[in-house]
Amino acid sequence: MNIGKVISVEYDKFKVKLFHTTKNSTVNIGGQIYYFGNIGSYLKTNNAIGESILCEVVAVLDHNTDSKTYSNFNLDSSRELIIKPIGTFNELGVFNIGVGIFPSIYADVSIVTIHDVKNILSPKLYDKTGNYIHDSIELGISKNLINYTVSVDINSFFNIHTAILGNSGSGKSNTISHIFQQVFRKKDYSAIGGKIIMFDVNGEYKSAFSTNLFSDKTLKYYRPNSKDESNFVLPYYLMNLDEWLAFLMTSDKTQKPFWDKVLQECYKFYKMFDASTSSQEDYSNYFKWKIRNILSDVVSNIESDTTKMTAARGVIIKSREIITSLEKNFDHQDIIDFLDEALEGTNIVYGNNDGRLSKFITDLEIDEENAQKINDFKLTSGEFYDFKFLKIATELVLLEEEGKGNHRIREFTSTMLTRLDYFLFNPDCAFMKSDTKFSNEKNYLEKVIGIGNNEEHQLIIIDTSEVGNDILELTTSVISRLLFDYRKSQEGTKRREAPIHLVLDEAHRYIKKDTEYIIKDNIFERIAREGRKFSFFLIISSQRPSELSQTVLSQCGNYLIHRIQNEIDMKYIYSVLPYFSDDYVAKIKQAVPGEVLIFGNCVPMPLQLKIIKPEPDPNSQNCVINEQWFIELKK
Repeated sequence: MNIGKVISVEYDKFKVKLFHTTKNSTVNIGGQIYYFGNIGSYLKTNNAIGESILCEVVAVLDHNTDSKTYSNFNLDSSRELIIKPIGTFNELGVFNIGVGIFPSIYADVSIVTIHDVKNILSPKLYDKTGNYIHDSIELGISKNLINYTVSVDINSFFNIHTAILGNSGSGKSNTISHIFQQVFRKKDYSAIGGKIIMFDVNGEYKSAFSTNLFSDKTLKYYRPNSKDESNFVLPYYLMNLDEWLAFLMTSDKTQKPFWDKVLQECYKFYKMFDASTSSQEDYSNYFKWKIRNILSDVVSNIESDTTKMTAARGVIIKSREIITSLEKNFDHQDIIDFLDEALEGTNIVYGNNDGRLSKFITDLEIDEENAQKINDFKLTSGEFYDFKFLKIATELVLLEEEGKGNHRIREFTSTMLTRLDYFLFNPDCAFMKSDTKFSNEKNYLEKVIGIGNNEEHQLIIIDTSEVGNDILELTTSVISRLLFDYRKSQEGTKRREAPIHLVLDEAHRYIKKDTEYIIKDNIFERIAREGRKFSFFLIISSQRPSELSQTVLSQCGNYLIHRIQNEIDMKYIYSVLPYFSDDYVAKIKQAVPGEVLIFGNCVPMPLQLKIIKPEPDPNSQNCVINEQWFIELKK
């Protein structure tokens, strides 16, 4: 049905004069009521090759005129509209963003019907017959087409990274909850063939999913350091070297080989105390060998004999402290006797110290082959070692460095050593030191995440609301890296099976755009660049997009943007997304809670929606101040 004609054509907008007979802003076509002439509604016009041009109303004007030309075309109405072209579509519903051939002056302007909308928004779904319940999810109610429910294709939405952005209270948690409630409410499925893993930074999502929607088998809820069945463990020995360095907040590249030596030495202590790999004699021999090498370095790096003796005594005293700090059930007496003898042999005798230390070192009887066997124990990624030896191993490596003449090593590593104490003694790190032992990284993912069993733990929620920011960064990074390594190990068609979707709540806290986060090589940037090839996808949610990694944000293919009023955040989104226009900015700033502007891979054109309310809600509601202030006291 035609309602007017185009009277002005510009590159980015057309002016429309309504017919005199078009007196209302509603029209009935086939029993369907259509609203037009209001801001945000859709109209269409045609170009010379018969394509329909979909346009959005961006202004409504009232211009009185007595023009005879307008009267000849029944255009003596005072009402005019400014419409913005969005894209073109043909009779088959093939839609393309942008306009190639523009309409001519006095081209007809008509109503966009439900048939047009369905062809544009979901041509594949609309053309299908039969049951296609697993092809789409209902996302929300269109603001442009009143009372029209917009569905998005599941494959187009979930086969690429997605960003959900907006101020606090704008509705991000509701959007995420509704999306996944829709997925799990689909009928006729026994299990989704993959995993959805949520990092719940604010502890909001348990209430949205712990209903009859899920069985204990489908949903797994975790919380670090919890004392109930929801306790989450992330063993320290699954951390790689870079993750350890990040947690210890190292600031100097020279500290990387130092900590690598500590981990290797810690592993050797563990293996020495393991009766299956070594004996008491092996252990004693290795430690003597180690002390001998440190004393040899002292001799090589110090010229004065008296200074050599003083340095050697310091090494021996420290070594004795290390030995006596070891577990009581292990016999240390042989080594203690050896160190006591060495201590006596390094007494300073003025005028008679020449060569005494060198002779002591030379006279030591050590099984070199056996010591070298223990020294060849090499820690591999994900292999178990006992954290109880970390402090001892650190002291031993410090002695080695000091023996080589690096006398300021304790000063350079002071922050690292303080952070090590934090790991060893702070209760926040208890979930990293669980007694549960996993044989390797794959075994951990099988037991905790359910990897390898698609019917178990389809939705995993990890509530990190009670951990500090550094622990949060570490936890999210390690889990994501383990999952990414697992997905990369899949070959052939298995790369496309059992996809993993990682939902990252408050993502700006651990996917930052600069280097001011502890994990310098951010795993999320690698996943953003390469994850799609391995069926590993990110869904990031953030209230501060300006603090997000530009790499991660620009790699997203779908964007759901709630209200954002911070100018810095808006400018950042504008700079990262080249197709983001000023019109979007105005819509986002004016949005009410629950409204979202969606564009990207999952929709053929930008759409404004009111997200369907999730049922049940996540625990993200605002406090009602007056109800809490003015409570009638109960007697």
